[in-house]
Amino acid sequence: MQLKPLLLLASLTSFAAGAAPVVLKNVQGYGFDQQRQLVNFQTLVFDDETGQVLARGDSSVAATYPQAKVLDGKGQTLLPGLIDGHGHLLGLGEYLKQADLRGLTSEATSAAQVAAFARANPEQQWVIGRGWNQVLWDSKAFPAKKTLDEVLPDKPVYLVRIDAHAAWVNSKALALAGITKDTIDPPGGEIIRDERGEPTGVLIDNAMYLVQQKIPAPSTADKRAALQSAFSHLQALGITAVHDAGVSTELVSLYQQLQQEQALGVRVYPMLSAKDPALEQWFSKGIVDDPSDWLDIRSVKIYGDGALGSRGAALLADYSDQSGQRGLLVTEPDALTEIMRLTINAGYQANVHAIGDRANRLVLDRFELLASAEQRAAGRHRIEHAQIVSPQDIPRFKTLQVLPAMQAVHATSDMNMAGDRLGVSRLRGAYAWRTFVDQGSIIVGGSDFPVELANPFHGLHASVTRQDQQNQPVGGWLPEQRLTLIEALRSFTVDAAYGAFQEQSMGTLAPGSWADFILVDRDIFAIPPEQLWQTTTEQTWIHGKLRFSR
Repeated sequence: MQLKPLLLLASLTSFAAGAAPVVLKNVQGYGFDQQRQLVNFQTLVFDDETGQVLARGDSSVAATYPQAKVLDGKGQTLLPGLIDGHGHLLGLGEYLKQADLRGLTSEATSAAQVAAFARANPEQQWVIGRGWNQVLWDSKAFPAKKTLDEVLPDKPVYLVRIDAHAAWVNSKALALAGITKDTIDPPGGEIIRDERGEPTGVLIDNAMYLVQQKIPAPSTADKRAALQSAFSHLQALGITAVHDAGVSTELVSLYQQLQQEQALGVRVYPMLSAKDPALEQWFSKGIVDDPSDWLDIRSVKIYGDGALGSRGAALLADYSDQSGQRGLLVTEPDALTEIMRLTINAGYQANVHAIGDRANRLVLDRFELLASAEQRAAGRHRIEHAQIVSPQDIPRFKTLQVLPAMQAVHATSDMNMAGDRLGVSRLRGAYAWRTFVDQGSIIVGGSDFPVELANPFHGLHASVTRQDQQNQPVGGWLPEQRLTLIEALRSFTVDAAYGAFQEQSMGTLAPGSWADFILVDRDIFAIPPEQLWQTTTEQTWIHGKLRFSR
């Protein structure tokens, strides 16, 4: 890992030209060196004009900068700014303003929550919510439109499952979308039906769009407000950069406007949606490599299969708990081949959503077929999630130089149903972080917010313990796949930066890199691993500027 020469030169010349640096002393600092090894320091020196780190080391470093402004870290722990390698910024901002069904334990309770939200927000034409999870209910069964009809018969309701791969709607929403007994399932989607063939109110994957397209689109002002809410939320959690997984040209244009206004609250690495009609125009223009790393545009999010919880993840064999069901390919194989080919040949990074073992194999096969060894090395192509992989396919990630972009919290969220869905044998290749790291794969860490909570310390905790926040199960779920804390921290810092071609300037706090760092309320290397999720961010600095203070 080599630092960008221009960044290092800029940091040195800016100081020589008389810019007053900032010395942050008396910290328990952690960063990484060029070999991705952990480095301890007590003093960090940075230029708050250029936004770059000048030096780090013990207290003697401060003597080199006699004109510096001095800040006292009061012994707090300092970490590189945390990078979420797979999230959805606009979705998070919207989620913060919707009915929240996360963690509710029954269908009836969820419907009551939706009704209460509707009463509190009578101006909303549609009732939108997110977070239901039938796995947490005693019934374990998908919900029904009838339950929503009883509390909200006259206003359309659209509720997204926690994994964003299914929606629960009422009869009003079905009627507005024209969905009846005779409606044909769209490719890559399923309308769940009862024994009479009537829609039950649950729509899987591409079938969700039948209703989604009827929901009034938010205005630009609505989107700006949602993004600002998301930025503030993430800064308070210690997140300084996000890989935004699957965005439209319209949203990228909004990011560009915010960048021009210096109003981006975090660094954004947007993955263009493979479904965006302007995609080939982007390819013809080439990548956008922003020297400031606020908005680098060089990747495409491609959609492979669905999700495990809704039985949409594409499997090589039947689901253990539903004979004859093997999941869904959201993008048909021929179309998947074509969009991957176009992306790779355009010099863009191909980031393909694949959760099931069949989807992962299909994607790996196409990387092998479509890209030369040189293209694969240069492209740093990724598989987003890589949750269930046939053990014989895991080594192919390393051989083909494909990065697994994995979300640790998915394992602790899914452990209550993954065994039911997969059976014991397929768990050998499920959520296999240790296996990937041991073979030399670099894991791009993240949360997939708002599917999961955005708090990165939840991800660090799950990586290290393989337990939920009640320390269950004892000893951890599939504990042989645990990571060390250093490995987990890498996945949210320098390794996530590597997944966006940014490891030279982000994630290490090495001299010449951006001064993106956080101060937290405890030394994460000196506490029991079970307490990692309780870590609180006290301050967040991005580009050498204080962005959040508790």
